[in-house]
Amino acid sequence: MISNLSFQRIKFPTALNTCSLAVVLLAASVASAQTSTDSKIAKGKTAPEFQLQAVAGELSGEVKLSEVTKQGPVVLVVLRGFPGYQCPICSRQVADLISKANAFGKQDAKVLLVYPGPAAELAQRADEFLKGTKLPAPFTLLIDPDYEFTNAYGLRWDAPRETAYPSTFVIDQDGVIQSVKISKTHGDRSKASDVVKAVAAIAS
Repeated sequence: MISNLSFQRIKFPTALNTCSLAVVLLAASVASAQTSTDSKIAKGKTAPEFQLQAVAGELSGEVKLSEVTKQGPVVLVVLRGFPGYQCPICSRQVADLISKANAFGKQDAKVLLVYPGPAAELAQRADEFLKGTKLPAPFTLLIDPDYEFTNAYGLRWDAPRETAYPSTFVIDQDGVIQSVKISKTHGDRSKASDVVKAVAAIAS
């Protein structure tokens, strides 16, 4: 009986060590994958191509990034979409950006707002988000059903009642990312005045 207990005492640390090693390897794998994704959407990298459906604003139909950048700089804003409710911080951010619509227009910039979420009723939720507001040029609201774009850009916030990390990219006419800000919280969004400056820096 004593011999059997001694055997168990020897085995427990081994099992724990194996478990700890598995956790470390999993964490390293996740960190490596995140680093790889981050490197694809970093400043100086070519923005991954995407094509999303427009539901409001200046552009209509299927909107392809490479076609829009031919016309001038692109401000790409990833919202939280519908995590079970309409995000008030997203509403304030969009209002702030709209206040600079004339400035974006003078710079020939297009502003693409991406609204991610489950495909079911996503277009309806996007319409509710606008609350009857008509987006002025050069703004367009796009929907990202089932997070296809969000996953491709590595922005999926995979947690209960979450959708995507709020992000803002400024992309030049060559499709190269010139400015990027990704928030890992609900707040800490790019200010419209800073985005206008980032767009202006492309032409300077």
